[in-house]
Amino acid sequence: MTALTARLLYALAALVGRLPWPVLRRLGDALAWLGVRAGTRESEVTLRNLELAYPELLPGQREEWRRDVLRSTALQTLETLRLWTRPHAENLALIGEIHGEALFDDALAAGRGLIVAAPHFGNWELLNQWLAAKTPLAILYKPPESAVGEAFLRLVRADADADRITQVRAEGAGVRQLYKRLQGGGVVGILPDQQPKGGDGEFAPFFGVQALTMTLLGRLAGRSGATVLFAWCERLGPGAYALRIEAASPGIDSADPLVATTALNADVERIARRDPAQYQWTYKRYKARPPGSGESHPYADLERR
Repeated sequence: MTALTARLLYALAALVGRLPWPVLRRLGDALAWLGVRAGTRESEVTLRNLELAYPELLPGQREEWRRDVLRSTALQTLETLRLWTRPHAENLALIGEIHGEALFDDALAAGRGLIVAAPHFGNWELLNQWLAAKTPLAILYKPPESAVGEAFLRLVRADADADRITQVRAEGAGVRQLYKRLQGGGVVGILPDQQPKGGDGEFAPFFGVQALTMTLLGRLAGRSGATVLFAWCERLGPGAYALRIEAASPGIDSADPLVATTALNADVERIARRDPAQYQWTYKRYKARPPGSGESHPYADLERR
């Protein structure tokens, strides 16, 4: 039953994915407008995050940015349904610019292992497909809460290069698997800006606000000696992307978790500031607060609604 439901969801995603790019863009605009009007969770969380990360904005500017974030988020979701249900070779033709590919090729050739840090910016699913076309890799992911959701996720990430992508659950056994891959000179992809579970993170500044930040990336890099690169697919327009690869900042592999997480957040922040609308501001990034701070999480009033 789980597999059947996942396939039905895939068929629905494929129907949406067949819509022309201009239609997807208009649909994304409509969903964003509805989100603001209805005061959805995503809309209210976005506004709260913008208040925290960009306190210098005037109220009118912040409202405009909120609408831009919601448009971009809706479009990213619709784009992903298309990317998931079209041949990867067809999708990769949408990448009109590639910057920093030599950094990636050099890191592969060095054979010391490579960690690709992919923030929630632009379209990270298209990035996954580009990486898989270049080399086999393991992707760390947080499994959905439902069995149907996980079955659907595994289904949509399958393609002609499915044997080149190993999906690794974010848990103890998975982390050991990533370390072994890096020791063997392999490639690992990590989304570095999700709030980790308690005990697996360090508080470090992110847009000037303390945010619980994963220490896993720094530990893997420090223990394995792997190169760390940041990569993202930036939207240039409907159906047009630029893929960018940059070296991580010094200190990201430090044995001091505060140094490593501060460097990590600085890199993610730098990327997010390129185009705030393309960053995932709908996520409750600041929910955990530093112990002893006396702070309640900034979304508490939203959850009581």
